[in-house]
Amino acid sequence: MSNTENTIDDKKYNKLIVILSVVIPVAVAALFGIKIDVELPVFLPPIYASTNALTALVLVLAFIAIQKKKIKLHERLIKVAIGLSVLFLLMYIAYHMTSDSTPFGGEGGAKYFYYFILLTHIVLSIIVIPFVLITYVRAITNNIEKHKKIAKITFPLWLYVAITGVVVFIMISPYYA
Repeated sequence: MSNTENTIDDKKYNKLIVILSVVIPVAVAALFGIKIDVELPVFLPPIYASTNALTALVLVLAFIAIQKKKIKLHERLIKVAIGLSVLFLLMYIAYHMTSDSTPFGGEGGAKYFYYFILLTHIVLSIIVIPFVLITYVRAITNNIEKHKKIAKITFPLWLYVAITGVVVFIMISPYYA
C-alpha cells in the first residue's frame, strides 16, 4: 500500500477518532453527576485497579513482543490492552455512579504527591485516548512508519496512565469506608 492510500485510509477514521476522543471524557464527566441507588455485588476499586495493573503488564509485554519482531503477538496484546482499558472504564463509571467519591485523608507531602499523581493521571487519561486510537488506526491501515512514530508517544503515556491508576488506588485505599 502506498503512502497516499495509507493517508486516505487514516482519514476515513479521523471523524470517529475525534468523536470518541470528545464523547468518552464528556460522557464520563456527565455520568459522574448521575447517582444510581444500587449496591454492587462487589467492591470495584481493587478490581479496576488490578485491571490497570494488568493493562500496564500487557503494554510492556506488547512492547517486548514488537522489539522481538513478534508482530502477531504484539497485535493481540494491544487488542487485550485496549479491551482492558475499556473494561476499566466501564467499572470505573459503574463504581462512581453507585458510590460517593472517597476523599484522600493523607497529610503533608503525601497529600501533595497524591494530588499530583491523581491530576496527571486524569489529564493524561483524557489526552491518551486520541493517541491510542490514532496509533491503532495507523496499525490496522498498515501505515507502519507513522504507527511507529506515534507509538513512541502513545506507549509511555498509556503506561503512565495505567501505572498511576494503581498508585492512586493504593494511596486512597486506606480511606475507603
